[in-house]
Amino acid sequence: MVLTGAAGGIGRALARAFAGQGVRLVVTDRDTATLDRLVGELADAQDVTPIPADLSRDTDLQAFAAAVQASHGQVDVLVNNAGTEYPTPLADAAPDAAARWSALMHNNVDTMVQLTRALLPLMPQGASVINQSSIWGLTGVADFSAYVASKHAVIGLTRSLAWELAPRSIRVNAVCPGWIRTDAALRSLTSMAVAQGRSEAEVEREILSRQANPTMLDAADIAGVFLFLASRDARSLTGQAISASHGEVMN
Repeated sequence: MVLTGAAGGIGRALARAFAGQGVRLVVTDRDTATLDRLVGELADAQDVTPIPADLSRDTDLQAFAAAVQASHGQVDVLVNNAGTEYPTPLADAAPDAAARWSALMHNNVDTMVQLTRALLPLMPQGASVINQSSIWGLTGVADFSAYVASKHAVIGLTRSLAWELAPRSIRVNAVCPGWIRTDAALRSLTSMAVAQGRSEAEVEREILSRQANPTMLDAADIAGVFLFLASRDARSLTGQAISASHGEVMN
């Protein structure tokens, strides 16, 4: 199994969950120091292989795919978890605004396509691809147009690849987390509070009030969704975008 973005909040929770199932796990992230700490946390796991890489760079991505082939030879499950999140307001007049918009789209969508393509020859019949989207891939929010567009694109990609890879019995699904208490989400919450001239606590209360269960999720809360989609118990599911958001989005 391959897990990208393994050093982030959700990535760490997924790495722990899958390692706990005894899978042969390849973890990657561009943050080498944090990736090393994760591997230390998983020291008791049976088989965890760290391969640091910045998948937004084509040379790193191809080298990573080659390393996976050399070390494992087969990928039964690919979790495309790596991604970037930051505000891109339309009125941003900074010289690098367009470049930041494009960089986010590239990191969140293009690299997902390229890695799936690179690892496809290693996937057997019945493999599972799980793409990380977001409830913002099902809705919209001000000032985060690049992130929202990228997560909508991930869902469209998921549905298209579900059809394309069906002849090989490879399932492709997406998970759409809601508000998870991670560093990335909390930075976005801070950005929203600043843009609205409100306190972070007030913005958080408003966000949570839109959930059927009005509490902030932890990353471990959604790990079971990924475990299920990776398993044969989910063999009837492909092309799905599953919202894990305490009911903020019901689809």
